[in-house]
Amino acid sequence: MIVIRKALLKDIAAIIDFQKRMAWETEKLTLNGATVTQGVKAIFQNPAHGQYFVSENDGTVIASLLITPEWSDWRNTEVWWFQSVYVLPEYRRSGIFRSMYAYVKEMAEKSDVAGLRLYVETNNHIAQTTYESLGMTGDHYRMYEWLRDY
Repeated sequence: MIVIRKALLKDIAAIIDFQKRMAWETEKLTLNGATVTQGVKAIFQNPAHGQYFVSENDGTVIASLLITPEWSDWRNTEVWWFQSVYVLPEYRRSGIFRSMYAYVKEMAEKSDVAGLRLYVETNNHIAQTTYESLGMTGDHYRMYEWLRDY
């Protein structure tokens, strides 16, 4: 049975593993283990940074995502960003992310959140198709960034 819930401290190891896998799968990037461990733990230590959600099947964590808040002065409320979305390969294309998205969207609607956003690696066409099937669009904004090397 699939259960979606807010992540607990016991889920940290799975979330760290998922982040390492995602970085490799999407960008062929090997993350620094100590840095990503500290980064994941920081979310649990300071909930203002965001919150993780997990999906589990019979007690095993099979997917995770991070929701981070962005204040919108235009709307006088938050916009929630999906980040660090990862579903184990054997569970992909089975509706796991769709269910997690619906769970978070319902929370957002009850919390008067202005909307949900995410960014996706430009060559990740499968993920883009999934997001579009949920009614999300990439038409409104284009993202630019500057990142330090870690």
